[in-house]
Amino acid sequence: MLGYLVVFLSGTLFALGLGISGLTLPQKVIGFLDLGGDWDPSLALVMIGSAGVYLLFYRWIKQRSSPLFDTEFHIPTRTDIDQRLLLGAGLFGIGWGLVGLCPGPAMTALVSGHPEALIFFTAMVTGMYAHRTVDLLAEIQTPTGTTSDG
Repeated sequence: MLGYLVVFLSGTLFALGLGISGLTLPQKVIGFLDLGGDWDPSLALVMIGSAGVYLLFYRWIKQRSSPLFDTEFHIPTRTDIDQRLLLGAGLFGIGWGLVGLCPGPAMTALVSGHPEALIFFTAMVTGMYAHRTVDLLAEIQTPTGTTSDG
């Protein structure tokens, strides 16, 4: 039960941070990405601050033998850069630049009641399900014993 409380409080803190920093405001994000126009550098300070906090806590956490609410750390081990990663990163960047939202801020922005947030969230969930469907179809068509990852 304590683990769920920590998850809830962490999510609440994350949502508050997104709101306070302006990451739930598409016009603020687009202003940050508009390097050739009326550039708003304030989100760069948010990113630098969050990277600094992450660096400090990551080093401290890595010294532990296990996390507080699990038996082991779940750190990604893949290091390859493949076509799927590049395509996904490109689509993410294009979407973020066009709309000014990414998944975390979009979910937080839902409570604002702005139609744009709902439209983005709906499109995002639809894309996630479409991706899952394509992956499942590829898995079905791949002969047994091989993977579709290459």
